[in-house]
Amino acid sequence: MFGYILKRLGLALLVALAVSVIAFFLLRLSGDIATAIAGEGAQQEAIELIRKTYGLDRPLIVQYLDWLWQTLRGDFGTSLYFKTEVSKLVLDKLPTTIILGFASLGFALLISVPLGVLAAVYANSWIDRLALAIAVVGQALPNFFFALILVMIFSITLRWLPVSGSGTWLHFVMPTIALGYYVAPAFMRLIRAGMIEVLSADYIRTARAKGLPTSKVIFKHALRNAIVPVVALTAVQLGYLLGGSVVIETIFALDGLGYLAYQSITYKDFPVMQVVVLLLSVLYVLLTLASDVANAWLDPRIRVA
Repeated sequence: MFGYILKRLGLALLVALAVSVIAFFLLRLSGDIATAIAGEGAQQEAIELIRKTYGLDRPLIVQYLDWLWQTLRGDFGTSLYFKTEVSKLVLDKLPTTIILGFASLGFALLISVPLGVLAAVYANSWIDRLALAIAVVGQALPNFFFALILVMIFSITLRWLPVSGSGTWLHFVMPTIALGYYVAPAFMRLIRAGMIEVLSADYIRTARAKGLPTSKVIFKHALRNAIVPVVALTAVQLGYLLGGSVVIETIFALDGLGYLAYQSITYKDFPVMQVVVLLLSVLYVLLTLASDVANAWLDPRIRVA
C-alpha cells in the first residue's frame, strides 16, 4: 500500500509541475505584463523600464524557473491591481470557495443518492424514467443558465434570496443549488448502476429469503456495497466544484477564488491569475490522489494491479 501511495504521489507531483508550466506560459502569451503594470497610454520608454526592472526582458524559461523557486519558498508576489500580497489575498478568498464546494457536493449527494436508489429498486418503472429525466436535464442544462433561472425565480420574482454577496448563509443557497445540480447526475447514474448489479447478487437473494426487511436489505447490504465507487467520484467531483466555481461565483458575486480569478483576468493581474490557476489545479490533483488512495484501500485488487 505504501509503495502504491508513493507511485501515485510521484505522478501527482509531475502533473502539478506540468500544470504550472502550461499555466505560466499560456498566461505570458495572453498579454504583456509590463504594459499591464504601466497602464494604458504609457510611453514605450516607461514600459521598457518596467520590463527591465521586473526582469521581464529575460527568456521565458528563466522567468519560469525564478517564479517556481519563489513559489516553492512561499513568495507569490504582489497583486498588480489590489496592491497587496497575493498569498494574503488568496487565503482571504479560499474559505468562501471551499464552503461553496463542500455545500454543493453535499447537495448533489443529497438528491442523487435517494434518486439513484429509487431508480434501481423500481428499475424500468416511471420512477426510474423520472429520475433519469432529472439527470439528463441536470447534465444538459449549463450551470450558468440554471443560475440565472434561479435568480429570476427566487430573487427577482419571489424575493426570497439575495442575488449577490457572501455575507450570510442565504447568499450560498442559489450558488449551491446551481453548482451541485450540475454534478448530481453522475452520482445518480453510478449509484443506480451499482445498485442494480448488487440487487441481483446471490447474497441479496439469500438475505431476502431469510425474511430480512426490504429497507434493511437495500440500505444495509446493497447500498453499502454499491456506494464504494462513489468514493472515488466524490473526490474528483469536489475538485471540479472547486475549480468550476469561477462562473457561479462571478454570477452571484461571491467573494471567493472564482470571483478573484474573474477579477484578475479583467484587470490583467498576472501574479494573481498564476497563483489561482496553480492552486485550483493542485487541489484537483490532490483530490484525485486521495480518490486513488481511497480506491486502493477499499479494493485490494487495485494495489495488486
